[in-house]
Amino acid sequence: MTVNTLFPTDYQLHLFHEGSLCKSHQLFGAHIFKNSDRVYTRFCVWAPNAYQVRLIGDFNNWNGEGYELQKVNDEGVWIIVVNQDLEGSIYKYEIISQTGEKLLKADPFAFYSEVRPHTASVVYSLNNYKWQDGQWLNRRGKKNLLSEPAIIYELHLGSWRKNANGDYITYRDLVSELIPYVMEHGFTHIELLPLVEHPLDDSWGYQGTGYFAVTSRYGTPDDFRYFVDQCHQHGIGVILDWVPGHFCKDAHGLYRFDGTHIYSYSHVHDRENVVWGTANFDLGKGEVQSFLISNALYWIDYFHIDGFRMDAVANIIYWPNASHGKRENPFGIRFLKKLNKEVHEYDPHFLMIGEDSTEFPHVTLPVRYGGLGFDYKWNMGWMNDMLEYMETPPYSRSQAHSKVTFSLLYAFLENFMLPFSHDEVVHGKKSLLDKMPGDYWEKFAQLRLLLGYMFAHPGKKLLFMGFEFGQFAEWKDKEELDWHLMEYDMHRNLNSYVKVLTKLYKRSKPLYELDHLQDGFEWIDANNSQQSIFSFIRKGKKVEDYLIIICNFTGVSYPVYKIGVPKAGEYREIFNSDQQEYGGAGLTNKKTIWSLEDPFHGQPFSIEITIPPFGFQILRQVKKRKERKGNGKEKVRSHAVSRRERKQT
Repeated sequence: MTVNTLFPTDYQLHLFHEGSLCKSHQLFGAHIFKNSDRVYTRFCVWAPNAYQVRLIGDFNNWNGEGYELQKVNDEGVWIIVVNQDLEGSIYKYEIISQTGEKLLKADPFAFYSEVRPHTASVVYSLNNYKWQDGQWLNRRGKKNLLSEPAIIYELHLGSWRKNANGDYITYRDLVSELIPYVMEHGFTHIELLPLVEHPLDDSWGYQGTGYFAVTSRYGTPDDFRYFVDQCHQHGIGVILDWVPGHFCKDAHGLYRFDGTHIYSYSHVHDRENVVWGTANFDLGKGEVQSFLISNALYWIDYFHIDGFRMDAVANIIYWPNASHGKRENPFGIRFLKKLNKEVHEYDPHFLMIGEDSTEFPHVTLPVRYGGLGFDYKWNMGWMNDMLEYMETPPYSRSQAHSKVTFSLLYAFLENFMLPFSHDEVVHGKKSLLDKMPGDYWEKFAQLRLLLGYMFAHPGKKLLFMGFEFGQFAEWKDKEELDWHLMEYDMHRNLNSYVKVLTKLYKRSKPLYELDHLQDGFEWIDANNSQQSIFSFIRKGKKVEDYLIIICNFTGVSYPVYKIGVPKAGEYREIFNSDQQEYGGAGLTNKKTIWSLEDPFHGQPFSIEITIPPFGFQILRQVKKRKERKGNGKEKVRSHAVSRRERKQT
């Protein structure tokens, strides 16, 4: 290998400018190459309008004399090969603009960065980690998440838990603290607020500077890979929040990288994102497309991430500063289709989840059929309607009845995910528990009801940390969760409730198998606005596999309440949010419930049950089974009868 072979080929450069160099991180950035007894470190950067680019770092006393990068033809790509192993060295690019301005920039493709407030890049090799999650990846490749259970635990690493001295816990700390916690509570995935390098803690990672550098706040890239590896070995998927729409304007970042706006739109009206004080990526530019698509594949390749939750999709679909209503951004729409197509061709099982608050059609339709190609879309309409409904005093909920029923008119137009995310429990919005009206007991009862209804409603589930034990205060991003609340009975009871609810959900196929199809849902009674009681059926793939759901959104109890059911026979209450061990009053249906030959609610049969205040209940028909007897004949018996007969013998 010669030094010349370390330079990019004409074909690589062509693909980069075209927007098709989908592993551009293997060309750009800092890379160490070894050839027998020689070691080189190559630095490559795109700065098309720079007059000069020099490499500075701790290895040359931050003096770029003699470390000038060479411009490759007229391609805007600069490169230098240093005859040293610079692993662990910190560096920046000293860029002289065409106007003589000197800019000190971190490497956009750096794999690691200094811990803030320092901003230099770090030479880091990602070739040394040995993964042990092959079984997880193989198992993931055989599953279709549309018909699998999914309960995503969203968290911010900086405030989930802190060390005793107030410092951040590390990626490796999370292995022993977070993984057992997630497993105990039955969550299938964790979703982490953005972990790309970012200068300001208060941005929570949504305003990044180093898209290829996992933030050094919590450890090294290999530390994070160890955490992901351990999650997979314990059966937990890992999803990252990802922000390909806009970036922060800090001086060492992508903004005006070579003195001009090479990463963002050239027109100020399109470029400046006034809502967040950021700059919008120029999604119509080939080089930016190569950068962002490469970044997606990078997280798949080097970190085995299972999916992205893409932030602010509306900011990509529509021009953010449109003065007269919404105006579609053709560059953004084409980019999303290209991105999702490339990602799914590379890894068909990688999850692309869009946080889209608009009514743009076909967000989760595959690109080949004309859609944007996401796997899931956050159901922001359901979330807003349900929170508004729950914050309505119970005696007035009859006037807001359609807030509950409306979501079922569109629930199967997209593949939806139901989110109660960090955005709903911060900036004066109150925690989920504190949003509930009424006294102390009523708040907990209504939160149990809301969570139950969420788990019974079609769509995968996402909830922000702290919901599982009733965080009373809204999210405080500089402090850890209020873990001391677990010392109080009602919070412990709620925590027990969540554990049982998640486990019941995961073993109940009617609650997830047909999430995305109308066939999986049927109203029993959607019109009882006077009592604010809703009843419906969730169905699995097998005809006999169904559950009856009843939700009472007022504090009135009913000793006898009649609902229609589809089949004759015995029914049993398998879940009730009012059980005393959950903090309820104990109004449950302990005995077998027999159907009546009395059609009701459009169903051929009916049953009478007790309904507790603010109650969430699940009923299941007692199934029959065939038991082969010694004479070879088969006899159909219920589980209950069979158990009685065994006792008698």
